[in-house]
Amino acid sequence: MKATVKAPAKINLTLDIIGKRPDGYHDVAMVMQTVSLYDTVTVESSDDGDEIKVSCPAYPDVPCDDSNIVCKAARAFFAHTGIEPQALTIEIDKQIPTQAGLAGGSSDGAAVVLALNKLFSAHLSMDEMAEICSRFGSDVPFCLLGGTMLATGTGTTLKKLHNLPKCHIVICKPDVSVSTAEAYAACDSRPPKGFVYTDELIKRLYSRDIRGLSNCLYNEFEQVMELPVIKEIKKTMIRSKALGASMSGSGSAVYAIFLDEKKALRCADTLRDEYEKVFVTQPIKNGCSIE
Repeated sequence: MKATVKAPAKINLTLDIIGKRPDGYHDVAMVMQTVSLYDTVTVESSDDGDEIKVSCPAYPDVPCDDSNIVCKAARAFFAHTGIEPQALTIEIDKQIPTQAGLAGGSSDGAAVVLALNKLFSAHLSMDEMAEICSRFGSDVPFCLLGGTMLATGTGTTLKKLHNLPKCHIVICKPDVSVSTAEAYAACDSRPPKGFVYTDELIKRLYSRDIRGLSNCLYNEFEQVMELPVIKEIKKTMIRSKALGASMSGSGSAVYAIFLDEKKALRCADTLRDEYEKVFVTQPIKNGCSIE
C-alpha cells in the first residue's frame, strides 16, 4: 500500500515572543501562512517487520535514521491508534530548503500522519491528527491544517483567521543558518518591547488591507540576530517594489509580498544572481494534502 502527500512550506507573517515560561518553553504570538512550495512525501507499508526506512535523495544532509521527524510521526500515529506497527518506506522529495524557518521538516512529519491515516483506514479527524502532530513538534499541527492561522501558547494553540488576500510571495534562502537556541536567548535578554505586532497584523488581515498588512510584518528573531545577509536580501526585495519583507521563523529564509506578479518574477531573477534557492509562491488555504 502506498500514499503520497504534498507537504507545504510555511512563512511567519509575524513572530512575537511574549515571554519565557516556568517550564523553559516560550509563549509566542504569531500568524503563520502556508505557501505553494512543497515537499512530496511518499509512504509505503508492508507486513515485513516494523522497520522504518527513510530516504531523501536531493538533500544528503537530511538524516535518514530514527532522528528524522518522519519516524517520530509514524511512531506517534501507531501509539495513538493502537494499530500494530508495520514496516514503512518513506521517501521525501524535498523542495523546501532545510534550516530555513519554512517548517519543511515539520510539514514532512504532518504528511506522514496524514498518509498513515489513509493507508490504515484509521478514519481520524483533522483535529485528532493535529493532536498526534502536537506530540512531536510545535508547528507540526499547523503544517497539517494550513491556511492562515494565529498560533499562541507554545505555538500549538491555533485559531483560523481570514485568508491572506491573493498575492505573490518571493522566498530567498541564503547559505547561512541560525541557531534557534541563540535566537531565543537573545530575545530573553531584551526588555519587553511593549507592542505585539501580531495584534496589528490581524486587524489588517480582517480589513483585507494587504498594503497595511505588509507594513506589519515582524519577526522578533530577525530583530535580535541582526544578520547582515538578511538585511541585504530585504533591501533587494524592497528595491524591487515589494510591499514588505521579513525573515521567516528562526531563519534564514526571507520572503517578500508583491501584488504584481511581474515585479515578483523580476525580484526573483535579481536575487538568483547571488542566491541559489529562490522561489516565487502564492498563499494557499490548506496544509498537507493527499495527491
